Amino acid sequence: MSSSACAMAVKVVRPYAAADDANIPSMSTQAVTVPERRRIRGPSALGSDPQRFIQLTRTLAVSDFKLRFFGSVLGYLWQLMRPLMLFGVLYLVFVQFVRLGGETVPHYPAVLLIGIVTYMFFASSTGGCVTAVLKRETLVRKIEFPRLVIPLTVVLVAYFDLLLNFIAVFIFVLANGVEPRWTWLELIPLLLAVGVLATGIGMLVSALYVRFRDVEPIWEVLLQVFFYISPILYPIELVAERGGEDVQQAMMMNPLAAILQQMRHAVVDPNAPSAGAAAGGWVWILIPAGIIIGLFVLGLWVFNREAPRIAEEL
Repeated sequence: MSSSACAMAVKVVRPYAAADDANIPSMSTQAVTVPERRRIRGPSALGSDPQRFIQLTRTLAVSDFKLRFFGSVLGYLWQLMRPLMLFGVLYLVFVQFVRLGGETVPHYPAVLLIGIVTYMFFASSTGGCVTAVLKRETLVRKIEFPRLVIPLTVVLVAYFDLLLNFIAVFIFVLANGVEPRWTWLELIPLLLAVGVLATGIGMLVSALYVRFRDVEPIWEVLLQVFFYISPILYPIELVAERGGEDVQQAMMMNPLAAILQQMRHAVVDPNAPSAGAAAGGWVWILIPAGIIIGLFVLGLWVFNREAPRIAEEL
C-alpha cells in the first residue's frame, strides 16, 4: 500500500479531524445528567384502601375457617373437643383428687372451663400468628396486598372458634347452677380486651419470626408460663393465702390474669374478688390495661416497619 493510501486509511478511522476539535465538545468535559433513582417501597401493612383491607381480611378468615374442617366427618365438633378434653382431665385432677372447689371456689368447674376456653383462644391466635406469614409465603411473594391481613385473619378465625365455644360454655354454666345476671354483658369488653392483647402480640411475633426463627420455641415456652401464672387452675385467693397479697397483686399485673379474674367475678361468682379488688384497687388495673395498649402499638409499629421487606426476608 502506498503512503498516500495509508494516509487516507488513517483519516477514515478518525472520528473527526483535528481542525474540528475546537467545535466539538470533548466527552470528558460534556455534562451528563443521570436521573435520580426513585426508591420503590414494598407493600405496606395497612394499604391505602380500608374497604379492601376489611373485605380481604373477612374473606380469608371465613375461607380458612371453612377449609379447616373440609372433609372432616365431625367438622366443628373437633374444635369443641379440644377445650372439653383438657377440661375433663383438669376437672378430674383438681376436683376429684385435689378437692379444689366446694365452698372454697363456688362453681369451680364453670370457672375452670371459662378459663380454659379463653386461654385457648389466646394461645391459638398468638401461636398461629407466629408462622402465619411463612405459611402464606406463596401469596406474599406473588401478590401485593396489605400484609397486616395475615395475622388479623388468624385472630379472626380464633374469634370464630371462641364465640362458638362460648355457646357450650354458657350451657355448662347454666347447668352448673349459675344464675344469669346483667353483669354477663361485661364479657363483651373483656373478650375484646383479650382480642386486642392477642392481636398486638400476634403482629409482633409474626413480624419477628420472619427474621428470627427462634421466636416459635420461645413463644411456646412463654405460653406455658402464661397458663400457670394466670388464675385458671387455682383461685386468686389461694395465691394471697400462700404467697401474700404482694404476690397476688403482682400476678394481677398480667393482663390475661386480670381479664380471667374479672370474667369469674362477672359471670360465675359475684362474691369473688374483682380484678380491681385483687390488684389492690381499680387504679392498679391501669397497668395491665396499659400493657395491652402498649403491646398493640408496639406490634403494629414493628409489623408496619417490617411489612415492605417481608417477601425479601422469607
